Amino acid sequence: MKNEIIRLCPNKPDVTLTSYLFEHKNNKAPAMLVLPGGGYAGICADREGEPIAVAFSALGFKCFVLHYSVGAAAKFPAPLVEASLAMHYIKANAAKYGIDPERVFVVGFSAGGHLAGALGTMWHKVWREEKLDMPEGANRPAGMILSYPVACYFEGTHFETFRNAIGKESFTEDEAARVSLDKQVDADTVPAFLWHTVDDELVSVENTIRLASALCRQGVYTELHVFPHGPHGEATANEVTCGFGLGECDARIERWPQLVREWVKTVK
Repeated sequence: MKNEIIRLCPNKPDVTLTSYLFEHKNNKAPAMLVLPGGGYAGICADREGEPIAVAFSALGFKCFVLHYSVGAAAKFPAPLVEASLAMHYIKANAAKYGIDPERVFVVGFSAGGHLAGALGTMWHKVWREEKLDMPEGANRPAGMILSYPVACYFEGTHFETFRNAIGKESFTEDEAARVSLDKQVDADTVPAFLWHTVDDELVSVENTIRLASALCRQGVYTELHVFPHGPHGEATANEVTCGFGLGECDARIERWPQLVREWVKTVK
């Protein structure tokens, strides 16, 4: 596997894009931008970064893991701009990496699921509002895969993720709505694949249910999987990531990357 670390922002040395490239025979392979979680306080790359890239590489994807701004630097739209730069970089260098630029997807986990969902719902808004130096649509993913995401702001959501994204301890409903994905879905939102577990004790499955409802109301092409049991942060949901003290693996959840591969084939 070939690895390359790309610096996307000269003034932000901690923001990096790392490639995970197997030598595929397909010179126009689909690609996956991977966004680990961490509540916008850190990056859980140990289980939601490299293991995900390796898993999707084995399924025929060219993969890239983004380390985006966290902590005090995580105030929106900074992470969304960085995800946009990463998407643009992958597309602009598609020929170099043997990628189909029209088949670059994004997958995110927990807070990374929020960021992936923000890219999928707000790609056009951030391009216009931040005047990004790229062609319109260059940051648009072909589809978004959201794994147990902190998606929506409501009583009982994962408050810390929204606090870090908004950048202050106390905020208004309007400020929360600007980063609540269910409030941002529109006709330009990209196709979505979502999965969660019912008994996730850290991030309520209601996040995913609310977002799926908003997507369906707008007619967005959506696939939803809700599994009955499983702790937060399962990542690949096999022995690779269940070793982080998350309990026993569930073979049904372990199949989610294969389900994504089949879903990708149906995305137009």
